[in-house]
Amino acid sequence: MQFDVITLFPDFFTSPLSSGLLGKALARQIASVNLVNPRDFTTDKHHKVDDEPYGGGVGMLMKPEPIFAAVESLPVLKRREVILMTPQGETMNQPLFRELATSFDQLVIICGHYEGVDERVLNLVTREVSLGDFVLTCGEIPALALINGVVRLIPGTVGKEESLKAESFEAGLLDYPQYTRPPSFRGWKVPDVLLSGNHGAIAQWRREQQIQRTRDRRLDLYEDWLKNSDSPSE
Repeated sequence: MQFDVITLFPDFFTSPLSSGLLGKALARQIASVNLVNPRDFTTDKHHKVDDEPYGGGVGMLMKPEPIFAAVESLPVLKRREVILMTPQGETMNQPLFRELATSFDQLVIICGHYEGVDERVLNLVTREVSLGDFVLTCGEIPALALINGVVRLIPGTVGKEESLKAESFEAGLLDYPQYTRPPSFRGWKVPDVLLSGNHGAIAQWRREQQIQRTRDRRLDLYEDWLKNSDSPSE
């Protein structure tokens, strides 16, 4: 998987891209990230990438020319998506990550800044994506979240791929509670069923906990799960 990130702040990605599972995946070339600064594609002596919006208003907009030049400088792989990080886009979720991880070989990610980008940049874009219903100072934060969420689904990134199937959102439910040693800590004990060695009972307990936790914490997810479940009476 090739990620090409159009960003005014390449240094923002330095530490996160070299840390943890993401760093290991990139080191093993499971995926690669190419950081492209649109400022390098400006033609004026001040390397200006922003300007005042037509019609007035607060703040500055990113100019279209450097963004177009940056994107058009990239090689084009056959299965490519050009993504603009914007609060106006579709909200990130696990199905989106799965789609991007399995359906594309190249993700070009444009990080907005200031008050956003000139509307004509959308002529480059095939998908708009948001981290959530809030506004941040830059598109680099959601871009990093997108890269992380997609790369961890690419085979070879996570050591035990089976663990991906049981985590939150993969089956429409939140994850079940998990415990490790010691069996008792400050009076809080690990549930007896997890110490029983009865794998059937453990699996049933975990399933019940997933359903209960989702119902208690995310009623919206629970209701969607009921609609799509083969066993809505669980």
